[in-house]
Amino acid sequence: MTDHSQQRSPLLPIRHPTEDFFVCDIFNAAPKSDMASMEHPIFSLSTKPDKQTRRYDHGDLFVEIRPSADGLATVHDRDILIYCISQVMAAKNAGRPTSPTIRFRGHDLLQATNRMTNGRGYDGLKSALERLAGTRVTTNVVTGGKEIIRGFGLIDQYEIVRETREGRMQEVETKLSDWVFNAVEHHEVLTLSRDYFRLRKPIERRIYELARKHCNRKSEWKISLSLLQKKCGAVSSSREFRRLVNNIVEEDRKHSHMPDYAVELNDDDMVVFKSRGSIASLEPSTGLDVSHIHISGDGYEEARAAAPGWDIHMIEREWRDWMTEAPKNVDAAFVGFCRKWFEKRGRA
Repeated sequence: MTDHSQQRSPLLPIRHPTEDFFVCDIFNAAPKSDMASMEHPIFSLSTKPDKQTRRYDHGDLFVEIRPSADGLATVHDRDILIYCISQVMAAKNAGRPTSPTIRFRGHDLLQATNRMTNGRGYDGLKSALERLAGTRVTTNVVTGGKEIIRGFGLIDQYEIVRETREGRMQEVETKLSDWVFNAVEHHEVLTLSRDYFRLRKPIERRIYELARKHCNRKSEWKISLSLLQKKCGAVSSSREFRRLVNNIVEEDRKHSHMPDYAVELNDDDMVVFKSRGSIASLEPSTGLDVSHIHISGDGYEEARAAAPGWDIHMIEREWRDWMTEAPKNVDAAFVGFCRKWFEKRGRA
């Protein structure tokens, strides 16, 4: 008899497979996330209320996360933040004015993030908004060139603008925190695979975020199992974390379900991510007129690595003044300029 459990994909099904699913306006806003919360373990991996205050230190940087009475914001709650960031970036790229306050239809968000659109889906959305607003973050991690050391919520506030007679929210208004909005305003974001919303396990989503941030367009990225556990914010024992990662490795070997990167665990307890070659299609380079050139989130990230210690946006202004024609590959041209800038001037 066939064991169907061995053949079933670990990914959630596409819950809204309509013909215009990927072409309607709502999905033109490619899913994007801010790099700061991709790098640091802001969100809880727990599926139960997590009411433990946590602090993470990495060199001179720190992040402290304190829960509300409803618990810490979870990895799945992050979907709302991703959705809002994506809407802001879509407006920014289209040359429309942007604001930290975003209004959206609850049904659109549920569809875009591959959630159920029944009563349970709306209840989950309301609970997620509560946790996002209630979770308080204190950090010295800089976004948009600004260091904000004070407590803030991941969203400053939210308001259910309109409900149906059955009590289901129709329109929601949220205000992003300054910390998140600064990152978006300065293009400190990366595009995510749409299959991110099909990953079932919180730890799979967190591991994908880290691979997306660090492996980026490189062919391979390695990290020790112990450091990966710290970056994930996993509070389980090292033995349990190894088991969880091994399960992901085995499922990925069978189904290749992890978006953009294959994941392996070697005998030296190093977790290895290998690019599947799909990243270039997420944020293609543009060939626009000089005055409308757009650098992708990947481009900014590579530029920071090419000119460590320098204000990338200051270098960008110099680069735009220096250009005489639009480059064919915007990201590569900007990164190359940053690299030469650093070679001539050294660390700031």
